[in-house]
This record gives sequence, structure tokens and C-alpha cells, in this order.
Amino acid sequence: MTGEADDWRPTLGAVVEGDVVRFTIWAPRPRELRLLVQGEDGERTLPMRREDDMWSCEVSGLAPGTRYAYLADGQGPFPDPCTRWQPDGVHGWSAVVDPRRFAWADGAWSPPPFDEVAIYETHIGTLTPEGTFDAALGQLPRLRQLGITAIEVMPVAAFPGRWNWGYDGVALFAPCQAYGGPDAFRRFIDAAHRSGLAIILDVVYNHFGPDGNYTGVYSNEYVTEAHQTPWGAAINFDGPGSRQVREFYFENLTHWVTEYHVDGFRFDATHAIIDGSDEHILAELSRRIEEVTQGRPRPYLIAESHENDVRYLLPRDKGGFGFDAVWADDFHHAVRTMLTGESEGYLRGFEGDPATVATAVTQGFVYEGQFDAGFGGTRGTRAREQPWSQFVYCIQNHDQVGNRAYGQRLHHTIGHDTVFAATLILLLVPQTPLLFQGQEFLAHSPFMYFTDHEPELGRLVTEGRRREFSGFGAFQDESIRRHIPDPQDPATFVRSKLDLDTGAYGMGELAAEFHRVLLELRRADGVLAAFRRERLPIESETFGNVMSLRLRSVAGSRTIVANFGDEAEVPIQQSGRLVLHSSEARFGGTGRAPELSGGRILLPPRTAAFIAHDADGQSLATNTASDRASSG
Repeated sequence: MTGEADDWRPTLGAVVEGDVVRFTIWAPRPRELRLLVQGEDGERTLPMRREDDMWSCEVSGLAPGTRYAYLADGQGPFPDPCTRWQPDGVHGWSAVVDPRRFAWADGAWSPPPFDEVAIYETHIGTLTPEGTFDAALGQLPRLRQLGITAIEVMPVAAFPGRWNWGYDGVALFAPCQAYGGPDAFRRFIDAAHRSGLAIILDVVYNHFGPDGNYTGVYSNEYVTEAHQTPWGAAINFDGPGSRQVREFYFENLTHWVTEYHVDGFRFDATHAIIDGSDEHILAELSRRIEEVTQGRPRPYLIAESHENDVRYLLPRDKGGFGFDAVWADDFHHAVRTMLTGESEGYLRGFEGDPATVATAVTQGFVYEGQFDAGFGGTRGTRAREQPWSQFVYCIQNHDQVGNRAYGQRLHHTIGHDTVFAATLILLLVPQTPLLFQGQEFLAHSPFMYFTDHEPELGRLVTEGRRREFSGFGAFQDESIRRHIPDPQDPATFVRSKLDLDTGAYGMGELAAEFHRVLLELRRADGVLAAFRRERLPIESETFGNVMSLRLRSVAGSRTIVANFGDEAEVPIQQSGRLVLHSSEARFGGTGRAPELSGGRILLPPRTAAFIAHDADGQSLATNTASDRASSG
């Protein structure tokens, strides 16, 4: 397992030590700081000791759940910036939490190596009708049966209002009460581990949300105007006071590992984490979390960035950050433009053809320093020596669905046969695959952008959301933009909830089976496994709308071939056996199979196939035939 609460002791927040609670806060700004505690006998005000810019106080006899807050120069009450629980919301009082009281049952758990990870990205509030950690427990067996090995949870740190994507978090140590709070999150992770599923947590270390951030009460140095991000002033990682800010984020990361047994992290928008220090904050976090977890698996570290920068992936002793992977969006953009013909915004730099998709697969990144018209400048570095698993690929994720005007999923825009052909590539190439919730059963529900801010901020969010689309051809008319769903409308959130029944019958059930079979094939095939363990070269050819990927290893040879147009006949380098194709009737397809003959393959329209070229392929083909018989 990843960590035990007894392994590490935090220095910030309300920390239970025996029958005493130690309150510690970094607060250089106020001249006087007092602790407020609510008890059975009413409210108490207690003085705090100051040493340099750290304030502390020890109080005995406080039960878990006790509410507390701070008075700063007589103003307040204000919540603790390191609060572990905000039971009454981000503007309310904080509450004491004792993580040692939770009885973990995951003692035998060990997360899979990263090159064996298949990720399922989810938003807890919309995964189930109830939208809670406890309700999400019921989805764990389904996801494990699907072949998922890791669940990536969108941010759960407490945010303002009743619903949010999570990127407006302000209480970064406190699981959102709307999802069930601290122990509910522990129950979810404990059950996931017992089901064989790792948990990757999305964390936001580039900005605070605009509502409910009380760090400025205690210090002016959490953020700096010296650097700017799309959300305003950057987090201060390299200016005056930055040493304590860096400690704040290290403690945050470590507390998720030790107090919640989180197995990994996806760092949001790392290009907006700006640091001119000798040791970049991401390299420091990588180093220090490795030290904390010494003797146990270090948590996965994944960066989300459009930079295509190999620095994230290089070891620290070679000038890198020592991360396990990056979200490599070039693959998504190449697939999206090819399938839909879209070419606006950040998609302008992609040609919309199979050759660009093949470039992404065979290199890792499409852009390795060239000019990108969608970016407006040069972008990227060469990362061709890095393991394939370090590139996280998707054809849908929360951004690429939710940042569309109406939250349309890819299969809402194009036919499922085309989506299935792209899915076969996604799940069988050696890069790390990511599915977005509901993708596996062709969910009917959209996933839209939703917030629950106070009225004035909410109005600005609504206006800003619609203004974002004014540069796109379809939305230049203001009367059309008015139909973009209002993020503040409760119906926008409710309509984004998954209709789980979709996956239990008909085409949804068949689609889920398609994903399950592909993920099982990914796991079982020796050639595919060899490519995940070692960066072996992937060969590619394109013929109009057809792309062919060849994978050769000592374990054998495989071809992934996909036709994204009308019927086509193309050469295939070596005779082989058809193991699986995306148009099989058991997956809801036409049932028409590709035909191999005389060094060529005839591909039906919008069909992808997996072909084996050795004796081992015979057993794969036999197993596939057996699957067909058993599934009818």
C-alpha cells in the first residue's frame, strides 16, 4: 500500500497527537492571532504563540469533529488554510480530523507498475445519481471488470457551492463535504484498493479558486504578481516567503498519500506553475515524496501541459522533474481533427489526416519544436527516447468534452463505428490509455461546465463562458451563444450526471464489451506487453484514409490497421491472422470482417483490425473465437 498515517506527521493545520490537538498556522500578516473553539460549553477564545511567522496552540480534550476558526487582528472567524474538513462549506468553520481513527483494510495492496495502468477519469459528483464517494463504491466492480486498473478522480478539494468541476478548490487539504467528506473519501479509496484499483487524484497547484480563498488573511505571499496565469496572479514558488508556500504544497501532497493512501497525482496545468528557483517546485515535490515513501511504491506523478516538454519526464539528475507521465494531447487533437474535420482554436495546427495520428503514435508528440498555428508559436521538444507509457493518450477527457459549448461527447458528433476504430488504436498502442467516464458505454448524457458561485461571480462566469466561444464560427451570433448552457443553472449540473442504465442494455452494453475485450487483449498479448516495457520502434504507413501500425518484438509481430473512410484495399507487409476487428457483430457492428489475402487486406468502411503474424497469434485468434461463442 502507499502509506500509513503513522509514517509521517504534518506541521500545519490541526494535528491530533494523543489527547492533544496541535494547531499550527503560517501567518506573517496579522499582528495578533487567536484560536476559536466551539465546545459543549460554548465558544472559547484562546491565545496563540508566535515564533517568527508561525503561530501555534495546543488544546486537550477536543473530539474529532470539533469546530474551530481563527481571529486575525480581531477580524473573523476565518477557516484554517490547512483545514482537513469544512463540514459547513468553504466559508464556514473548520473541523478537527483524526486520520488514525479510520480502520484501513488495504494492507495487502500494492499499485500496479505505471506501464500496466489503464486510467478511468471520473467526476465524483456526476458519476452516480447521488454524486458521493459512498455511491461511487457501487461502480468499482464494474470498472475492474471492464479492465481499468486506475481511477483518476477530478479534484475533490473543497470548493464553493454545491457543485463544481473541482478546479476552483480553495481548501486544498479538505475533501469536499458535498461528496461525503474525509472518511467517505477514505472508504472509497480503501474499497478501490480491495477491488484492485489504484486511485490517482487530480490536484491544482497553479491557482486558488476565486471564492472562499482565505490564505490572504494570513499572508500576502501565497501568490505573486511577478508571474501571471490565465486565472490571475501565480502561486508564489520563487519570491519572498516562497519557502513556506512550497512547504504548504509539499504537506498537501504528502497528506493525500499518508492520510488517504492515494496512489498517484495528476497535476493540473503545470505550464502555469511558474518557478525560477534552482530546484523547480515540481522537481522538489518529486524528490521529497520519494523520500517520504521510501521502501514503498512512490505515487505516480502525471503532468497536464500543452508544452510537450521532455523535462517533465527526465530524471532529476538529468535536469528533469522525474515524473512518470504527461497528458500528451497531440494524439487527441490529431484524432479529433481527422474524425470531425474541426480546425478552430488549438486544433488549427493539426492536418486532420491519418498520417498525423501515425506521427503522434510513432513519436509520442507531434510537435517537437515546430511552429504550431493553434498555439501561435513554436511548441514542443523531442522525447523519442522516453518509454511509451509516459505518454497518456485519450480520445475524450473532461476538458475535451466539457469545454465544448454543449458538452457533447465524441460519439454524439460522429458515428460509433468511427469512434470504435479510433478506440481500438487508443487501447492497443503502448501509450497509457485514458477513458472518460461514460465513454465506454456511449453515454447519452453530456458533460457540461457547471458552477455554483454566489450570484455576482456566477453572472461573470456565465458571461465569460459564452464570450469564450465568440471567436468560433458557429457562435459568432450572440443569439446563438445565448443557448450555450448556463454553468450556474442547476439543470446544467443535473444533466451532466451519467445515466448508468445506458451501459446495461443494447448498444451501451455492446460498447462496454468492446472496451473490455480490448483492455483484456492489451493485458494478455505478449507483443503489446513488450512495447510497454521497452521503447521499441513503431513502424507506420498511411494510404489515404487508412493507417497501419506495425509492432515487432522478440515475442512476435502485430499490426494495427484502421480505415477511417470508405472500403479500401491496402498492402500488408506479412501474412497474418485476424485476431479482432471493430465491426464485429458482438460489438454492435455490421459483422463484416476485413479480408486478408495475398499480402493485402480489404477493409470495410470505418473499421480497425488487430492482426497477429506468428504462432502466438493463433492462440489469440482461438481465444477470440471462443469469446465469440460464449457471448453469442
